[in-house]
Amino acid sequence: MEKKVALITGATRGIGKQIAIKLAKGGYNIALNYRTENEDLNLTKAQIEDLNVKCLAVKGDVSNFEDCENVVKTIIEDFGQIDVLVNNAGITKDMLLMRMKKEDFEQVINVNLVGTFNMTKNVINYMLKARSGRIINISSVVGISGNAGQTNYAASKAGIIGFTKSLAKEVASRNVLVNAVAPGFIQTNMTDVLKDELKEEIAKNIPLNRMGTAEDVANVVKFLASEDSSYITGQVINVDGGMLM
Repeated sequence: MEKKVALITGATRGIGKQIAIKLAKGGYNIALNYRTENEDLNLTKAQIEDLNVKCLAVKGDVSNFEDCENVVKTIIEDFGQIDVLVNNAGITKDMLLMRMKKEDFEQVINVNLVGTFNMTKNVINYMLKARSGRIINISSVVGISGNAGQTNYAASKAGIIGFTKSLAKEVASRNVLVNAVAPGFIQTNMTDVLKDELKEEIAKNIPLNRMGTAEDVANVVKFLASEDSSYITGQVINVDGGMLM
């Protein structure tokens, strides 16, 4: 059988990298989207190619619509299809609203939320024509619960949830399934900057008594990308150790 193709944005490290590797292990050819050249990109690409699948790295800023258009065209020219889109690219610029700069609010919205629109808009017609596809958007539990100092980030992730549910209703008749994954506190580069004392305090408030791993998130993404999830769309799956129960 012809291998399916998965496009993952922000895929050079952290959750995006683990998702790419998990899908590669499942036999998907992988398209990695990245914004800037870095050592992580080459390492991730090599790890994926070692899994006996093709890996294409395509540069592009998800907050720029034309970049996304070019990314998708490049992948279609090389692979001929995109079966799974994982909108993972995201940034944080945390600050209390009274001190937050206008540009910091706009940049987080543009990367996290507008970026999800930009990439999805450029992929969706191929999936509708194929009458098949999976779109998996990485949101956050913060988009559900809110969090002090993250009005920009929480707004972007809440917007992704609304986007997911609305698009799921639009495209279900063409067998294109759209779901979101909402990670809680996950051990990544973003959380590595936290002090150990704060990490321990966070873990105490999680029923499973630990922070999650990127692989915990990747496992759910792999499920949503597979045929095992063929009757699931418009859903938000929390990967948070029970934090928001």
